[in-house]
Amino acid sequence: MRRYIVVLSVLLTALSMSNCKNETKREPNPFFEEWTTPYGVPPFDRIRAYHYEPAFERAMSLHNEEIAAIVANPEPATFENTLAEMDRSGRMLSDVSNIFSMMCAAETSEELMALEGKIMPLLAGHSDAILMNEALFERVKAVYDSRLSRDLTPEQIRLSELVYDNFVRSGALLDEQQKSRLKQINEELSAATVHFSNNILAENNNYKLVLSKSDVERLPASVRDAARVKGSEMGYDNKYVFTLHQPSLIPFLTYSSDRKLREEIYRAYINRGNNDNEYDNKQIINDMIRLRTEKAQMLGYNSYAEYVTSKQMSGSPKAVYSLLEEIWTPALNRAKEELADMITLYSEEHEGNKDFASWDWWYYAEKVRQKRYSLNEEHVRSFFSLDNVRQGVFNLANRLYGITFRPISVPLYHKEVSAFEVLDADESHLGVLYFDFHPRAGKGQGAWCGYFREQSYDKEGKRTAPVVSIVCNFTRPSESTPSLLSLDEVTTLFHEFGHALHFLFTDVPYSGLINVEGDFVELPSQILENWAFEPEMLKTYAVHHRTKEVIRDAMIERIRRSTLFNQGFATTELLAAALSDMDIHSTTKYEPIDVDGFEYNSLYERRGMIPQIEPRYHYTYFAHIFAGGYSAGYYFYIWAEVLDKDAFEAFRESGDLFDRRTAARFREEVLSKGGSADGMSLYTAFRGAAPDKTGLLKARGLWVEPEPEETDTERDTDGEEPEQEPIGRLSNEE
Repeated sequence: MRRYIVVLSVLLTALSMSNCKNETKREPNPFFEEWTTPYGVPPFDRIRAYHYEPAFERAMSLHNEEIAAIVANPEPATFENTLAEMDRSGRMLSDVSNIFSMMCAAETSEELMALEGKIMPLLAGHSDAILMNEALFERVKAVYDSRLSRDLTPEQIRLSELVYDNFVRSGALLDEQQKSRLKQINEELSAATVHFSNNILAENNNYKLVLSKSDVERLPASVRDAARVKGSEMGYDNKYVFTLHQPSLIPFLTYSSDRKLREEIYRAYINRGNNDNEYDNKQIINDMIRLRTEKAQMLGYNSYAEYVTSKQMSGSPKAVYSLLEEIWTPALNRAKEELADMITLYSEEHEGNKDFASWDWWYYAEKVRQKRYSLNEEHVRSFFSLDNVRQGVFNLANRLYGITFRPISVPLYHKEVSAFEVLDADESHLGVLYFDFHPRAGKGQGAWCGYFREQSYDKEGKRTAPVVSIVCNFTRPSESTPSLLSLDEVTTLFHEFGHALHFLFTDVPYSGLINVEGDFVELPSQILENWAFEPEMLKTYAVHHRTKEVIRDAMIERIRRSTLFNQGFATTELLAAALSDMDIHSTTKYEPIDVDGFEYNSLYERRGMIPQIEPRYHYTYFAHIFAGGYSAGYYFYIWAEVLDKDAFEAFRESGDLFDRRTAARFREEVLSKGGSADGMSLYTAFRGAAPDKTGLLKARGLWVEPEPEETDTERDTDGEEPEQEPIGRLSNEE
């Protein structure tokens, strides 16, 4: 659990001494005060980089004292004097850690990166000091062993089981020598994670493609404008700059007719962390796989993948592979069909040459899209201004759950960030939501949703509301054009907003019940994507940014028909990343890894992936699994898609996609419950049955209708019906 983190006093002393110099010249540390900001949000206008180190020092020290008091309690261990007290401990540390980690991802600096490299190993050791505390574990075990005979609520029983299991999975049953080694492994892994992430940030920021006006004449005006603004920001007068950030990269790959330039920028993108320079990540990957494998086996698992999946809905690597490989073949076959269509166009333009490469895919996919569906991506963007899409998700949340969003004036960590108070249907305060939409040098790639403060209850039962943030990397507005989103970016905003609703609606009595299984966590985000392009929904927010014309039925129909377009490619690149993640983390005996060779063998030799498609992430910049929480877990997205497509059917079956009663059940049974029960129990409580894969396969255009059932006359002559299995049900026993 996040909350149980401690450090040795000798390290704290060193940390304290390093922070004493010039302290008198610095502003008072806001982490040492009770915040009087609106809604208790962080005072970003006062927090400086040098405040974090002493804040961590004090927070860890206070947490140590709280844990020591629990251990020293002479009374026999009970739920209240042990687990409940543990759950309430470390609140300051939790707040500091949440803010620090969010800032390191969204608005970092050289000072923060250096501090992150120093702090994270200390936090890892800090956590180990608690989770390997024998006296504390004895009290935890006493409550766990008697949990069913005590007068405990279901939530208290669940917390008892989660805490006990967390101790065991963190080494509580190991001997002293093993514990010492595990602590060392965790500290080394923590440092490696920071190093990996910083290397990717450097690689992202170090590359730029600087072009002249003649190079960009055939690009859409909005793409040119964005590149010109970027060039101006970087000090290039009358030049156009493209970077490896997706809002810059993808439009260039989609619209540039210059194949050599497409190849240059795409190769720069897929070779990040793999350039044999100071930012190379191959050795870091080796170190992490070696350490993770050793850790898993020390704790009784064959591989790190087995260690991770044992506590997920899937239950085992076998169940994960079963799902991924079931979808892999039809997805790859569909991708080959898509490739054939594009090669035809490519060959016509290149005098019969069929040397189609991965950097050609976006460009020719757009040509096929326009030809087949009369759907021009650039024209479609004009209906999806960022402000309108955000209002669209606000409207959706209001129609489903009755909640509203009110702009507020609070301290912000960057001038581009905006903030809203979220009000429940009864107008009570539900939380605060920040939005941070555009790329910056100090921001990581992609999009995510996190929180500066999690929901919690104090000893008197008073609820502290969460403070949540959505961070994206959407194209900036220009002087003449607002920020316009592609269909993929629209989906991204709906997705992250779904995570935000999950954080805002979670209402559990103990902080230890907030987290859900990794392969369940994407359900609340992905289900919201299903509404994004429904006709009734589109007409509430898809408005042309200049003419103010509401999107027409003809375009909605073209968008609808195009939803299955390029799904072979999209599914294959996603599955490729998930499979390569599982493969490298299924290592049972570490030997030095040729990172490129391992990946090539995993995807292209063993599984027949076509060379014109690259996995969504190559290992050397696969931050999800080497710098995030998705190691041996990138499959979470496709597993959760089974859930979200099946759950959305509940709304269809109601006869109203905005049915308040169905939404209320989803909020009550899924969104509000956090991890107070396992994911399958939460899901079946809402849906009434295990999730069915059919919806996912149909949504991705991979569904094949089953053969008709045999008639009575066609059945076996002995009168027995052939054994039948439920079609497409997802379980952890596959």
